Amino acid sequence: KRMEFQQVTRSHRGLFYNEGHENTADAKKHTQTPITTGTSVVGIKFRDGVVIAADSLGAYGSLARYRNFERLYQVNNRTVAGCTGDIADFQHLKSIVQDRVIQEELLNDGFTFSPSGLHSWFTRVLYNCRSKFEPLWNTYVVAGLNDDATPFLGYCNMIGVAFTGDCLATGFGGFLGLPILRDYLDKRGGSKELSKDDAIDAVQSCMKVLFYRDCRAFSNYQLAIVTSEGIDLQSDLKMTGQWDLAQYVSGYE
Repeated sequence: KRMEFQQVTRSHRGLFYNEGHENTADAKKHTQTPITTGTSVVGIKFRDGVVIAADSLGAYGSLARYRNFERLYQVNNRTVAGCTGDIADFQHLKSIVQDRVIQEELLNDGFTFSPSGLHSWFTRVLYNCRSKFEPLWNTYVVAGLNDDATPFLGYCNMIGVAFTGDCLATGFGGFLGLPILRDYLDKRGGSKELSKDDAIDAVQSCMKVLFYRDCRAFSNYQLAIVTSEGIDLQSDLKMTGQWDLAQYVSGYE
């Protein structure tokens, strides 16, 4: 009965389809435009690990509707995933990942989800959904440490385009935050020379710029630091804006 229910309904995205009855009226419906969305995720590698951050806003169009939604998800003690895009699709994929993590733990064979493995799995899932013209409207940044303790930072979007890098950003962060991250890396000799404190400072600078410039960004955010000691996931961090210069801005009335 549970399998039949899973095959018949996909209520997580407002979808309904019945694979066994192809002639049913309105048998296939799927989201054309995301409704509740999250904005940028930024991340950077340093010599001992990775730092990743995202704000906690779920925007209902231009309305700051959900202000405490966590878009960073700790998969295990060495892997974190951050999501941009449709919140419902993120919740659906997150529930699948949680089930897979439980299955891995029950096997108790010493293997767990590595960040590179999760990144590859995201790529296949998103590309498969896109190929069926039912895309999951998300972009993911996966961060963590691989089996050989090397830092990993990977990007994957809704059509399955995937790559890795020393610094990554999604959404408006790709335009406003990525230059800041690259500047930190260039001035400090790359990710293998970048310290943990500098990496945190770089990510926090990005979050501040996005708060000022991206109208879908929010002052509250999460920040995760992945090292060999584990994951330090900090929530409910808050920025204080400095708007004194607003009185000098003119010509946009």
